[in-house]
Amino acid sequence: MFLDHYFTATPAGIVISEKQGSDFAKHIAGDFNPIHDEASKRFCVPGDLLFALAVSRYGVRQHMQFRFTGMVGDGVALRFPAAVELVRTVTNEQGKSLLEMAFDGAGRSEEDFCAALIREYVAFSGQNFPHILVPLLADSGVMINPDRPLVIYESMALSFDTLDFNQPHLALSSSSLAVNGKRGDVQLNFDIHGASGKVGQGAKKLAIGGLLPYDEERMQVVIDAFVIRKETWTPGNG
Repeated sequence: MFLDHYFTATPAGIVISEKQGSDFAKHIAGDFNPIHDEASKRFCVPGDLLFALAVSRYGVRQHMQFRFTGMVGDGVALRFPAAVELVRTVTNEQGKSLLEMAFDGAGRSEEDFCAALIREYVAFSGQNFPHILVPLLADSGVMINPDRPLVIYESMALSFDTLDFNQPHLALSSSSLAVNGKRGDVQLNFDIHGASGKVGQGAKKLAIGGLLPYDEERMQVVIDAFVIRKETWTPGNG
């Protein structure tokens, strides 16, 4: 599968390097969150890559839930369970929980089908900033700290009315932001469509840390820097 470039199988478990995690974020998800950059002091493996690895291993099920319980750093050996029924956990070598997963209902495991859904989901997910998050922040009068931006996954869920579809496409249906001091909790709801119409729905939750009062001029500087960074990035320059 196309994911083979973004992890290494070892006797200790699945290992993802800074380069592999960063390459996946940029190549596949279009995600330029600095926390996924090589050599970032706060580097963590993209949650979308963990989601992708789970789907590639267990297939697509009618009901899937993922809850991130710890951040995965460079070179951490991940231990995926042999199968997922009810709730199962991905851990590190010490047994610490990093990702809780629950799969239920009918399933499909064809490689092309799973890859198409993975690619569509992570491409949708990678559009969070600035297209979705900035309007939410502005409406609430807060902004991301330009000096220490922190936007992380908390959980996601997908539910399908049917798995008899092809050409998956995700579309945002609603979004909300709840501010509690310097923390923001974001919920993004989306519809899942196949070639012949809607086939399911899902939700994704994010946490934003270190919120500041909204400053349009400073926020625009952040947006402009992000756009330039994305447009000028080429494979190999991180």
